[in-house]
Amino acid sequence: MSVEASDRFVAVPGGDVFVRQWRLDEEDRAPIILLHDSLGSVEQWRDFPEALAVATGRGVIAYDRLGFGRSTRRAVPMQAGFIDDEARVYVPTLADALGLGEYVLFGHSVGGGMALVAAAVPGNDCVAVITEAAQAFVEARTLTGIREAKKAFADESRFARLERWHGERARWVLTAWTEVWLSPRFRDWSLDPYLDKVRCPVLAIHGDADEFGSGEFPRRIAQGVSGPAREAILDDCGHVPHRERRDHVLALVAAFLEENRVP
Repeated sequence: MSVEASDRFVAVPGGDVFVRQWRLDEEDRAPIILLHDSLGSVEQWRDFPEALAVATGRGVIAYDRLGFGRSTRRAVPMQAGFIDDEARVYVPTLADALGLGEYVLFGHSVGGGMALVAAAVPGNDCVAVITEAAQAFVEARTLTGIREAKKAFADESRFARLERWHGERARWVLTAWTEVWLSPRFRDWSLDPYLDKVRCPVLAIHGDADEFGSGEFPRRIAQGVSGPAREAILDDCGHVPHRERRDHVLALVAAFLEENRVP
């Protein structure tokens, strides 16, 4: 199976987002849109998108959110409603610009929350959601992990690795993650108001050693949505299952889409 990758920029409110698409020779299934984590970008998915395309027989699309990677810089601080904004404004705008019909959403970490909110928006074209290490609410472990990461990025060599992916945007990216999540105004955030509005199939993947959240997150997601759902807890796995348990994640996603007859 041949996979061809191509890059482009798409205009959205506030600037342009960088998009990479992996297309198959024969593509007639709903493509998978990847939503990255709080420090993520297209490049940080590495070879996973191509492998996902091969495993599922679907095209795959990844994009840098505004302020991240190669997308337009953002000068203003991240606001507490950023998850809703991504789900209600940017995901539909991107899908329209790319001429997509139905699509599958795969979100890592905060991207998983964005995927679920997007699937809860009335009139959306999402036919399935896969969450990976997604937060369902603000847990004590989440805040502890973020505080420890913030301290770790004080090390210049560690911060330099973040600059590798985001360049001059790196400081904004780090601050956008730590300061919003650690803010008292974000403490009561949760996915609870959205979950019962999600009617498409949902797969919630989580590592049992995830440093940013317990197994209560996938349980809350799987039990809260209205459509068919399952949780998959991976042994000896941290916050990045698609890297730590790559083949397992690929097999889980492919089987889930087939079992639920996702178009």
